[in-house]
Amino acid sequence: MSLTVPPSLLQAAESGPVDDDAFVSCVRESLPYAWQTVSRVAAELKSSDDADFADNVIPPPTEDERGQLLRALASDAIRSSLERHFGVKLAFQNCHRVAAFRPSAVDSETYRRFVSIRGQLLNQSPELRNC
Repeated sequence: MSLTVPPSLLQAAESGPVDDDAFVSCVRESLPYAWQTVSRVAAELKSSDDADFADNVIPPPTEDERGQLLRALASDAIRSSLERHFGVKLAFQNCHRVAAFRPSAVDSETYRRFVSIRGQLLNQSPELRNC
């Protein structure tokens, strides 16, 4: 299961639209490693005046943490809520390389290179083949 949903949030979802902040809180509590990783790269990007993006290149310490990243970034709802919350565009490679881009950089050469087929292939290594 991707998220541990509190009964009150499930009731809200059954009744109609869900508050974005409540959903983000559920993500933060359910996927702490993914939350910390995205939080860190978003903060690194915001602290830089000239970088188009910041990324995580450190593999998760366990398969559980790797699974959190995969669940967070594979879900359109989770990913887009994280993007809105942090004010970034997220990109993802190899089950751990999460990048936060400034929204203004999405049409940039740097962004296109990161999300390209070539970028994915060049970011491969034998230890990541089974991730």
